[in-house]
Amino acid sequence: MSKKIKKSMVMVAIAAVIVLAGHTVAAQVSPPEQSLASLKSVPIPEPDNLGQFVKDKTAAIALGKTLFWDMQVGSDGLQSCASCHFHAGADNRAKNQLHPGPSTNFTSGTGPNYTLKPEDYPFHKLQNPNDRSSTVLADNNDITGSQGVDLTKFNDIIPGSAVDNVTVQPDPVFNVNGINVRQVTGRNTPSTINAVFNFRNFWDGRAQNDFNGVNPFGSRDKNAFLYKVATKQSSLQQVKVSLKNSSLASQAVGPPLSDVEESGTGRVFPDVGQKFNRVKTKKLPRETGKKLKFLPPLAKQLVHPEDSVLGKYSNWPQPGLKQKTYETMVKEAFKPEWWDSQQIIKVGTDGSRIFKQPQGALATDEFTLMDYNFSLFMGLSIQLYESTLVSDNTPFDQYMEGNSNALTSQQKLGKQLFEGKAKCVNCHGGAEFTNASVRNVRNERLERMVMGDNGVAVYDNGFYNIGVRPTQEDLGVGGKDPFGNPLSESRLAQNGKFNDPNLSPPISATERVAVDGAFKTPGLRNVALTAPYLHNGGQLTLRQVVDFYNRGGDFHETNIQNLDPDIENLGLSESEKDALVAFMNGLTDARVRNQSAPFDHPQLFIPNGHPGDQNSVTNDGSGKATTALLELPAVGRNGGSPLASFLENSAPAAAQSPTPVQPTSNPLEGSITQQDCPPNSTLQFVAGGYVCISN
Repeated sequence: MSKKIKKSMVMVAIAAVIVLAGHTVAAQVSPPEQSLASLKSVPIPEPDNLGQFVKDKTAAIALGKTLFWDMQVGSDGLQSCASCHFHAGADNRAKNQLHPGPSTNFTSGTGPNYTLKPEDYPFHKLQNPNDRSSTVLADNNDITGSQGVDLTKFNDIIPGSAVDNVTVQPDPVFNVNGINVRQVTGRNTPSTINAVFNFRNFWDGRAQNDFNGVNPFGSRDKNAFLYKVATKQSSLQQVKVSLKNSSLASQAVGPPLSDVEESGTGRVFPDVGQKFNRVKTKKLPRETGKKLKFLPPLAKQLVHPEDSVLGKYSNWPQPGLKQKTYETMVKEAFKPEWWDSQQIIKVGTDGSRIFKQPQGALATDEFTLMDYNFSLFMGLSIQLYESTLVSDNTPFDQYMEGNSNALTSQQKLGKQLFEGKAKCVNCHGGAEFTNASVRNVRNERLERMVMGDNGVAVYDNGFYNIGVRPTQEDLGVGGKDPFGNPLSESRLAQNGKFNDPNLSPPISATERVAVDGAFKTPGLRNVALTAPYLHNGGQLTLRQVVDFYNRGGDFHETNIQNLDPDIENLGLSESEKDALVAFMNGLTDARVRNQSAPFDHPQLFIPNGHPGDQNSVTNDGSGKATTALLELPAVGRNGGSPLASFLENSAPAAAQSPTPVQPTSNPLEGSITQQDCPPNSTLQFVAGGYVCISN
């Protein structure tokens, strides 16, 4: 039963009476607030002022899909948004996917470029999986993340080149014998599928519901602004923008700025929150826009002629899109006041802006209006594309729509347990299977709850500490944004910087807040395809996850002050655990498994660690290790073969081409070329992909 404290008295039973700052509040035990339902019953969230920016929604979706999958976005000319979200919206790679956690020391026997194995899981091993107090056989604070880019310093774009001008920086963490390997993110990659229903995005909620057009932080960034014009000849006007229900747009402009995920470190905006106490700065999105103007969209990747969005533009059997540039795609999708100006914006080293008429080729510090506002175009177009990635046709959805045979008897028992004894629905509620949804959070941003230690605290709705790791290892929503403010809206309200009118009585300056170590509750559709699990990626199978919840978490006592009250011993039998796993398997949409529309995609070459292992790699001549690539073939609206799940296989499964390609010993020739390799190395085709081999 839920232990949230309600405002009304219309509840089943009163558990306690608590005095808060002079107010008497009834703490009541209630049934789940959000009943499970088909996702088809939920409208897709969208900003009500979208029409002020977007001229043609269909064109914007095409731009968003192109940007999401285009490898040219990354500083290395390889890394795209999709590089970490290609398998059911998540990541199934096993090599070079380990992050050392807060200690920056890898577990003995592992390290950078290590290949994960089933026996590595779970990261917290117990003699008795049903008893968190039993002997700990092994424990580590490593994280299964996603590999991004090597640590480099961004110098400038190279017009016409997908690879930026960067300088390799010695990496004290992600190196093998002093040779840099690709960095790995500090949290497990969540799925982009159904992410449109999240009120905030990222595990710690830093991608705000209101998109400011520039970065993930919404109204928190007081200096985020764009420019617009009334007419092409008009003077540029500085404006602040805000689009609600746009956490996907806020999220989308984060990775292209990240010097771990996609970018070399740049000239702007210090990233206070980065790990390892290294102060880093990032490349601005306007530099990404300036770069892409010179490059044909998806120039390295095949687009299936039956792609559900891009098929009509496909240049098959050659890579890219025909008769499309990023400039024309932006113009087709967005209103001209955001890109059509005769003036150039010159950005000074002190952040000042000077407007001028163009005189020849643009200098490094000069940008067109389209360049400058590129973060707006990228954020909104990717949001509109990802808004089409809605998985609402699972056996569960069919069952809730009246097909009583859509679930097996075991799955129906699992559903009963999910909604009852196992208490899953108390956090994974509603048609979205998450309390962090727009529908649930928008009218109740903050809540009071009796915590694991039986004390009352205010917390951010949809974010919970479930005892995965000790709280202080990763504060989650209890951390801070780059401006020094709490990510938690509960703490913001406590500081007088946020108000939730639905919290009654209002939070006081001294009232207890329980948000440290709390993370956004993910939705569960397609969860059978998205291993490993939890924010640290520390569980390999759904059965391991069920064992984790059945024993009341792994760090129950350590985290008790912030612990969700439903994290307790559940007393599930082995057959009940099996039923819960079976029910979660019934949350898989066949279209996601088979990569059919809207989950079809262009070809992608995915970095997959480096030839060698955690003990030895090959220097590419620049101080970085040679990169191995896997091919994810392009598929059209009818989909292809299911991809292997995490640790089932080391490479994505091949898909059938709709028409024969030119006979060659290398059918992928031309998509990745010699110019993509570092100096003093040669491109070679290997089984499953390419490597750049040092000469």
